[in-house]
Amino acid sequence: MRKVIISLAPVAAGTSVDAVKLAEDVEKSVRAGAAMCHLHCRKPDGSLTPDISYMTECFEEILKRTDVVVQASTGGVSGMNIQERCNPLDYEKVESASLNGGSTNLGEAVYINSFEDIRYCADAVYQRGILPETEVFDIGMLYNMELVKREQPFAEPQLFNLVFGHKGGMQPTPEMLSAFRSFVPSDALWGVTHFGRDNWTFLAMAIAMGATVVRVGFEDSAYLSDGVNAEYNYQVVEKLAVLIRAMGLEPATPDEAREILKLKGHNC
Repeated sequence: MRKVIISLAPVAAGTSVDAVKLAEDVEKSVRAGAAMCHLHCRKPDGSLTPDISYMTECFEEILKRTDVVVQASTGGVSGMNIQERCNPLDYEKVESASLNGGSTNLGEAVYINSFEDIRYCADAVYQRGILPETEVFDIGMLYNMELVKREQPFAEPQLFNLVFGHKGGMQPTPEMLSAFRSFVPSDALWGVTHFGRDNWTFLAMAIAMGATVVRVGFEDSAYLSDGVNAEYNYQVVEKLAVLIRAMGLEPATPDEAREILKLKGHNC
């Protein structure tokens, strides 16, 4: 049976972070079907920071409770340079990390990821044996990554996160998903993020088209149904797991996700 990896991005931008409460929510989310947890490097007040100490504390609290795949973000709109953005890679339990595929308008902000930035981050994850999940906001970024892959060693398997819904980026329509998906290299894995999600049909379509990873969580949307937002992340995961099973598929466990993505595990 085909397995779908549910990736959880549990912290909405600009919200405070309580490590224990976050860990309790992630634990319930893993029980509900999540296999991966994606965190930015934040202070307790929710602001982005190059200091990895509180991100480490959050992951350590989470790993006391569950064996979820640890994914660190190297992104987010901030004043940090790429070296500072890659500081989370020094946390030894990181198994996967986001790698941004280019610059884009992100809402009202300009999200800068130069080729120099991309090459630096790609090398940083490669040297540490961390699998990059390349976040691409338009089709041209797939070509960016092909150029970088020609220039320097790149981790395998290649994994793309096709991001939809941000103002200034690709929008969550069947036509855009079909076009985007058609340019993903045939030997690569791919998944989707639907920022600002206000329905479940787009995620269902992506799963039906072969998505390996589907990301949900409060970083992107708390939507459960018309007029109803989730109070906890695990409620969103529960609903996605029901959708996956209704399609005759099964959410991957953390260990199954490691096998699919060829990850190193926490202790390697």
